Amino acid sequence: MIKNLSHILKTKYGLSEEDFAEAGRIQQEKGGQLGQILLQKKTLTEVQLLDALSVQYEIPFWPELPLDNLGNDLVKNISIQFLKKYIMIPMLIRPLESNPTKKLYQKSGPDAVEDKDKRLAIIAVNDPASFQPLDDLARLIGFDDYQLVLSTKNAILSAINLWYDLSQDSAEQLVQDMEENGTTIISEIENTADLLDDISDAPIIKLVNHIISQSTKARASDIHIEPFQDSFKVRYRVDGILYDLLTPPKWIQPALISRIKVMSNLNIAEKRLPQDGRFEAKIGNQSFDVRVSTLPTTFGERVVMRLLNKSSSVLKMSDLGLSKKRRAQLKKLVESPHGIILVTGPTGSGKTTTLYAILSSINKPDINIITIEDPVEYQLYGISQIQVNPKIDLTFARGLRAIVRQDPDVILIGEIRDRETSEIAVQSALTGHLVFSTLHTNDSASAITRLVDIGVEPFLISSAVIAVVAQRLVRVLCNECKKQYIPDITMQNIGITPEQLKRHTIYKAVGCEKCLFTGYKGRIGIFEIMVMGHGLKNLILKTYDSFRIKEEALKWKMITLRQDGIAKVLSGVTTIEEVLRVTQR
Repeated sequence: MIKNLSHILKTKYGLSEEDFAEAGRIQQEKGGQLGQILLQKKTLTEVQLLDALSVQYEIPFWPELPLDNLGNDLVKNISIQFLKKYIMIPMLIRPLESNPTKKLYQKSGPDAVEDKDKRLAIIAVNDPASFQPLDDLARLIGFDDYQLVLSTKNAILSAINLWYDLSQDSAEQLVQDMEENGTTIISEIENTADLLDDISDAPIIKLVNHIISQSTKARASDIHIEPFQDSFKVRYRVDGILYDLLTPPKWIQPALISRIKVMSNLNIAEKRLPQDGRFEAKIGNQSFDVRVSTLPTTFGERVVMRLLNKSSSVLKMSDLGLSKKRRAQLKKLVESPHGIILVTGPTGSGKTTTLYAILSSINKPDINIITIEDPVEYQLYGISQIQVNPKIDLTFARGLRAIVRQDPDVILIGEIRDRETSEIAVQSALTGHLVFSTLHTNDSASAITRLVDIGVEPFLISSAVIAVVAQRLVRVLCNECKKQYIPDITMQNIGITPEQLKRHTIYKAVGCEKCLFTGYKGRIGIFEIMVMGHGLKNLILKTYDSFRIKEEALKWKMITLRQDGIAKVLSGVTTIEEVLRVTQR
């Protein structure tokens, strides 16, 4: 007997008559289910609704689905579009003691799941009233007996994406099939199509889709396709380190590169000049902006694809890796009314991420923030962002001259590259604007030398620049497999004393399935913040020697990159090897 949903919601979650009256009015005007209307009005959560439906239909509610033992052999008979449309997924799993398995939806046989060794046929649904799609699904997979469970929309969609990803052929198998067939097909698919949905029979399309899919699954930031004399290699960069993914035969190279160029709207006939393009890709419920760069080499075109996850949110300042004290120091600096704050470091050291986090922290309705970037990596709500376009002569300098006429309070310049840009940035800082920008230098002191080298006068640097932040990214130890150890006593040379070793635990990387056997999972920043106090400003007027500038900053108790890295080693976040890898002696 199906119970009354409104009675269950009143009893369990205290919904009022007014809530139901308003939902009933909307139902009469626009139609729809009562529960979904209450959900859209945020009167109750999805978990609360499913919990109530579980009582109403007497069906178990599983907030999470067991993904470790999915029976992905069923995927061959079902379209992923069908499952995503009706938000349901069939599974073959062993009975779990923690799961309520008493309430069954059975087409025949009262004792269908009493045998504990038998694998359960389970269909997880989000809407228990989808009777017709449910019958169609059961017929497609040939289930005579099955248990129906309720689960959240995200849990089911994640299971569908994982299921289809696991079911796809391996890259090695795809290459082997291509060698056997000896054919390659180049045909364009819709740029924003879900790569897991693409069912094209062309082996080269399957291979490209699989390379991108596997790279995103491994949290890669870049994919490299590198040609050599008799072979070519596909590698991906995870947490700043390149790993081999695939070494296909040489004859596949032209077709693979042509396929990527077709997806990026590049000229496939032009193989002598560098080209830049982009395309959008969906991998399950994640959207990626893929920046493509080609470069002609002696043995063919080299391709690098930069993967930017558009679905991920911008980090907060608390997520960057700054200690509480240094975060307060940086927060005080970014609240300055005017001046230049520079973030320095090599390519891929997280400078843009740090600047986005800073802008997000000061982004308020009463502040006008405008950025000019190359490229705009993530869209920030409430901030005007300009993309540099050299083809139409929209350079940093030209864009910056236009920005200062737009009455900004805060300006972000993607990078100071030339004298013209630096001069406008300095003038903007001196006329009451807060300016953020990046430079490619090894440490904070070298930024001053670089500015002088570009052509900025030392007295202008002294007046305009209020702080320089140098940063690097170190890999974070995997919590599942990191192992405690006592380092060699010679490690004192990097700044760890015997007393610190007694008070702290040092870990080393091991490697497990969770971290793809690297020993690390994710990255965090180490920082060097050089505040331009009176001592430094006076010194810059006399000399711009980076060594002298650094010595003066250290007198004012500046914490160096190495020291910040060692602090993270002592707190068990990273390893000594990682800090040595990214910092200078």
